[in-house]
Amino acid sequence: MDGYLKVSAYSQSVGKPVGGARVKIAPHEAPDKIIEEITTDESGQTPEIPLPAPPIEYSMQPGEPQPYSLYDITIQADGFNEADIKGVQVLPEEEALQDVILIPGDTYQHEEVTIPDSVLFGTYPPKEPEEAVKPLPDASGFIVLPEPVIPEYIIVHAGVPTDSSAPNYWVPFKDYIKNCASSEIYATWPPETLRANILAIISLTLNRVYTEWYRNKGYSFTITNSTRFDQAFVYGRNIFSEISIITDEIFTNYITKPNIRQPLFTQYCDGKMVQCPTWMTQWGSKALGDQGYSAVNILRTYYGWDVYLAQAERVSGVPSSFGGSALTVGSSGNAVRTIQTQINAVSNNFPALKKVAVDGVYGASTRDSVQKFQEIFKLPPTGTVDRATWYKISEIYVAVTKMASG
Repeated sequence: MDGYLKVSAYSQSVGKPVGGARVKIAPHEAPDKIIEEITTDESGQTPEIPLPAPPIEYSMQPGEPQPYSLYDITIQADGFNEADIKGVQVLPEEEALQDVILIPGDTYQHEEVTIPDSVLFGTYPPKEPEEAVKPLPDASGFIVLPEPVIPEYIIVHAGVPTDSSAPNYWVPFKDYIKNCASSEIYATWPPETLRANILAIISLTLNRVYTEWYRNKGYSFTITNSTRFDQAFVYGRNIFSEISIITDEIFTNYITKPNIRQPLFTQYCDGKMVQCPTWMTQWGSKALGDQGYSAVNILRTYYGWDVYLAQAERVSGVPSSFGGSALTVGSSGNAVRTIQTQINAVSNNFPALKKVAVDGVYGASTRDSVQKFQEIFKLPPTGTVDRATWYKISEIYVAVTKMASG
C-alpha cells in the first residue's frame, strides 16, 4: 500500500519559492539508499511522490506495529545550506506535505531536523490537569483580550516552561495547529474525528492566548511543546493534507460554553496508554467517528452537552477579514477587487499564477487564477473563494509583500 509525499522548498518564508531545488528521498532505516531524486518546479514544489506505507489497519487501532513509514529527505539548492529532514512520516492513502525553509549560505553547512514518533505511537508524559475555564488575571496582570482573536503567530517554547535553555519558535497560527494535529492524531481517521480533535487543539491554544497564561507567570512565550503541559509541536515536521484542509476550513472556530468569554481549555489524552476520564480521549473520539458521530457530538460527549462552537471575528495579520459570503463567477465589488489585487501580488513570486484585471468582477480569468492558487497551496481546487481560500490568499499576499518591502 502506498502513501504520498509532496515537498515544497522556500527561501525565508512561504512567500518565496525555490525552484530547481534537488530533493533526494531515502528510507529512514537505510539513509544511503536513495529511492527518489526529483527537482522542484517554479512554485518550489515536487509532484506528489508515491511511497510504500504500512496497511491502513495499523493506524486504526492502538499499539504495534508502527502505522507509518519513515523517510529521510535531503534538499539542496545553489546558494543555500543543505537541509536534511529525518523521519518524515508517510501514512497509507494520505498525502504527507513537507515544507522546507532553506537558509541562504554555504551549501556545505547542514540544517537538520529529526521528527520524533507520533504521540499515539511514542512514549510521552501525561498532561498535568488544569481547569477548563481559567480565572482571569486582575488589572495588575497583562491585559486580557475583550474577545478571542486568532493571533498571527504563536510563540512556542520547545521544552517545559522552566527550561530556559530551550529555544522559542515564532510559528504562524494555522501552521502551529496543523503541526500539532499531525503530531497528535492519524490523518487516516474519520473526518469528523479529525475535526473534533483539531477543534480541541485550537481551543486549548486560544485559551493560552486569551488568558495570557504563560506571560502572567513571567514567561515570554504563548505555549510549550511539552505534552505534560500543552500539546505536541515538532519544529520542521511534515503535516498531512487532510489535516491541513480541515484546519484551513475551521481555524477561526473554538469550543466554549454559555456565559463565558474564553475558549475552553480542552485537554485530552490518548485513552489507552494514558487515561483521562473527564477529557476527550483520542482513541475514543476515533471510535465515535466510526459510529457516525458529528464533530460537535463527539466534543459534547466528553466536554459536556452545553458546549458549542463560537467563531473569532478577527484574524490578526491579514489586510481584511472574510466577509462571510463566498466569491464565485458572477460576484462583484470590493471583496473581488481585494482578491484580484492580492493574487497579482502573489504572482510576482509564483509565476504559475496568471495576473488578472483588477476590475472587481469575478470572471473566468479570476476563477482560473484562484483555482491555480488553490492547487499550489494545497486547497480543494474549486475556483471559489471561501473562508479558507480568502485567508490563505491573505497569508501568502502578506508574506510576499513583506519580503518585497524588506
